[in-house]
Amino acid sequence: MQLNKLSYQKVKKKYLRFIKAQEVLSEPFRDKIGQLNNFYIPISQMIYKNYLKNKKTQIIGLTGGQGSGKSTISSILKITLKESFNLETVIFSIDDFYKTLKERELMSKKVSPLFLTRGVPGTHDTTMLFNCLKKLKKNKFKKITIPKFNKAIDDRAAQSKWQKVNKKPNIVIFEGWCVGVAPQKKRDLLDSINILEKKKDKKRIWRNRVNKELKNHYQKIFRLIDKIIFLKVPSFKYVFKWRLLQEKKLRITSKGKKTMKNFQIKNFIMFYERLTKHMLKTLSQSADSVIKIDNQHRLKSIKFN
Repeated sequence: MQLNKLSYQKVKKKYLRFIKAQEVLSEPFRDKIGQLNNFYIPISQMIYKNYLKNKKTQIIGLTGGQGSGKSTISSILKITLKESFNLETVIFSIDDFYKTLKERELMSKKVSPLFLTRGVPGTHDTTMLFNCLKKLKKNKFKKITIPKFNKAIDDRAAQSKWQKVNKKPNIVIFEGWCVGVAPQKKRDLLDSINILEKKKDKKRIWRNRVNKELKNHYQKIFRLIDKIIFLKVPSFKYVFKWRLLQEKKLRITSKGKKTMKNFQIKNFIMFYERLTKHMLKTLSQSADSVIKIDNQHRLKSIKFN
């Protein structure tokens, strides 16, 4: 399925404009045209081909560790899908469905203090998320709003800031670090994998509850996904490195708003370590598409399962 010359030029122009706006000093995007030709266009073609089967709203799960590039890739796919195939795309993150600070405070008192920190399964409003995806897939579409989470205040944004979806989308890109992950086996929960678990989850209450939430509430959400694309980082150590870069960008774009220091980031990603490593083992086999990312943060290879 080749793009015609006019479509390609339109995609290329908008893609390069978007990339330029995203670039941060000292971190330029590499091999821009190669990445467009070898990754973004083939992925868009796969999505379009799948959409043509029944012409119903397709939910695309885009998953991968922190800092793997999910938000940027989502925006690029939105450009290529629109300019190449005239498909309307809505993007949102699992992060937008975090429970409110008050709800997490309550959970931290009732279950484990570790649930105060947003991120892991159990810290999202799964009922709201499930209902949102169901509404987006309905044939008889009604206008909906999608929540927004404000990380600067660590709480849900006011409803006036929520994303309004007035028209039924062709494609929904549902991105998030733990989207599509399967629960772990009980034996895999026995040993602590970092200092956080060793010191603050000695009785394994937190990790067992995370796993239970994943098994009971998240799998029914993930079953609504039509295709899963997994961004496979080289190893967990790059999650820390690239999360630092994310924070650097945030400092530039957020104009004085609260950001994390390096030691805070190191502590924060410990909450994500267990499931990120689990995903590296399992999603490589189960995802519909696996994109390997090299240690220079470039898309290295793509495999359609």
